[in-house]
Amino acid sequence: MTDTWCSSGGLTLEGNFVSTGGFQGGANTVRYLDSCVGCKWREYPTALAAPRWYSTQAQLADGRFIVVGGRDAQSFEYIPPEGQHNAQPFFFDFLKQTLDPEENNLYPFVFLSTDSNVFIFANNRSVLLNPATNQVVKEFPVLPGGHRNYPASGMSVILPIRDPAKPVPAEVLVCGGSAHIDSYSKAEKNVFYEALEDCGRIRITDPNPVWKRELMPSPRIMGDMMLLPTGEVLILNGAMRGASGWGFAREPNFTPVLYTPRAKLGFRFRQLAPTTIPRMYHSSTVVLPDGRVMVAGSNTNNGYIYDSMFPTELRVEKFSPPYLDPALADSRPEIVNAAAIAQLGYNGKITVQVKAKPAAMILFNLKVTISVPGFSTHGVTMNQRLIMLGLESVNPTAGQPGVFDLAVVTPPNSAVAPTGYYMLSVVYQGVPSQAVWVQIK
Repeated sequence: MTDTWCSSGGLTLEGNFVSTGGFQGGANTVRYLDSCVGCKWREYPTALAAPRWYSTQAQLADGRFIVVGGRDAQSFEYIPPEGQHNAQPFFFDFLKQTLDPEENNLYPFVFLSTDSNVFIFANNRSVLLNPATNQVVKEFPVLPGGHRNYPASGMSVILPIRDPAKPVPAEVLVCGGSAHIDSYSKAEKNVFYEALEDCGRIRITDPNPVWKRELMPSPRIMGDMMLLPTGEVLILNGAMRGASGWGFAREPNFTPVLYTPRAKLGFRFRQLAPTTIPRMYHSSTVVLPDGRVMVAGSNTNNGYIYDSMFPTELRVEKFSPPYLDPALADSRPEIVNAAAIAQLGYNGKITVQVKAKPAAMILFNLKVTISVPGFSTHGVTMNQRLIMLGLESVNPTAGQPGVFDLAVVTPPNSAVAPTGYYMLSVVYQGVPSQAVWVQIK
């Protein structure tokens, strides 16, 4: 019953949906929807102490959710237990400092670091917040080049976490946005600045982290960034000029880009087959268990309007990354013991049984990854996370020709992999299996 426009969300340990904020009467609301058939929404319109319109929600190592920022909300707070209400938020001077006349710090990029602290990026600055003390424990260098958050909407992910490295490093990638502080107000006057073409990458767990910059093949604002089961990053949607807002962008960016984090600098970006459908303001994406990416939305208009320059878009596409090339179908492994690995604990070992065509599976050509299904809106996919699990050995399964036992190490703790549901994939020679659902607790 409450307005979810420009809200935030995530999934609980049990896989149930928690939604926060929205517009006007929905701005202070927390909503719950369980996954059972016939379940009804439960809504608490005064649960949050501050209005959360264009805020970001992220899960913490202890299972709680933090909600950061929003229009006229230079603060953060934690979702209270169901039925309870927060008396007041925590004032966050960092959001006041990063606010400019165009805002440019809405929908901040928020990621749980592997040390249980919270990385928060707004506009062109970032800090590390300790959720136990509610104090900033580190401030990172300014990312030069411009502005990266709504309405100068760039894109960001926490890159695949490679476990069991000790200590577990965490690295963040931020791409696109606008070089101009006034891109929003200028677009209102039909001046559409070219978007940023650069990316910044920083290892947030280093003692003295620095941004390393590189160039995408084309400028992009309002794009989407998705972590694929292979550990690659897919960049798609958005525009090459303007800003977020109704009618405030031009030149759709039709061409998806694949980013390979571990490739040599200068060889990380690869352009893929373009779409013909503009996906700009209000587009969204989600990675599916079969490895495809569902792409939907784009409404650059105030309402459902179909005779405009960029009509309200109701078509849905499923994008197939290069690993789903039919020529690679024989290389695709299949997980055959999904029920046996449905429940995972921390710092343990499991055996993943995989059916594959080759007579032998080679360890260095294998990866086992788990990824969180994210909440996607406005070019931000909240809680998106991918962990590459430790792989100790691969051996033929006794009495089952063509099946192999993979000895896999589970994540060490909930700072690396928060509790909840993940899609587990086996990747062989760059081709992922159909994912199976696992729950970590």
